[in-house]
Amino acid sequence: MGGKLIYRAIGMAFAMPVSYAVRRALRATWRQTRGAEPPARPGAPGTNWREAVIWAAASGAGIAVGEIIANRGATRAYQTLTGHNPPEPKK
Repeated sequence: MGGKLIYRAIGMAFAMPVSYAVRRALRATWRQTRGAEPPARPGAPGTNWREAVIWAAASGAGIAVGEIIANRGATRAYQTLTGHNPPEPKK
């Protein structure tokens, strides 16, 4: 049980800065390539469909990559601290 709590804490420690960095990178990339701010509320009436769909796809891809980075970092940190692999997730 203790291993799961330690791994969860390490995971959160990696997830927060990675999430922040991914959001900043997505917004900066959008501004640079599109010349405007990303849609604040993509699902709101009046938001251009094309812009909303592109933002949703870019955000989804960014979040997925960020999750991989955070998980790999947390796993490596747990292995370094404990000397073994983290507990297996529930299936």
